[in-house]
Amino acid sequence: MTNPALLAARILLALLFIIAGTGKLADVQGFGAFMATGGIPAFLAWPVVLFEILAGIALLVGLQTRLVALALGAFCVASGLLYHFDPADQMQMTQLLKNLGLAGGYLALAVTGPGAWSVDGKLGRAQPLPA
Repeated sequence: MTNPALLAARILLALLFIIAGTGKLADVQGFGAFMATGGIPAFLAWPVVLFEILAGIALLVGLQTRLVALALGAFCVASGLLYHFDPADQMQMTQLLKNLGLAGGYLALAVTGPGAWSVDGKLGRAQPLPA
């Protein structure tokens, strides 16, 4: 059951970024303006959108899974803290906790590896990290 479960985890965690990134393509300038509200320069909107899409695809197929999972986890923590940390707003705090939970899923995937049903698996890089 390990390989099907890891494939399902990769698919579910990748879809979030693939869909979010492609959705932002409709208004990258507006997304840049939103980024600026958190102190991130708007000119970084395109690199962020491309990161979301390409990292999501890499995770989906299991290419450089450990590195990509760590990067996506760090992205979740950073974006959660920058845009959702508002103790006075329960909804924003729920969004922060969602981001932190996702980061935990990405961290777990970085530790376990992508499983054999992945590009990394075909290249011999699918083994879990040693204890």
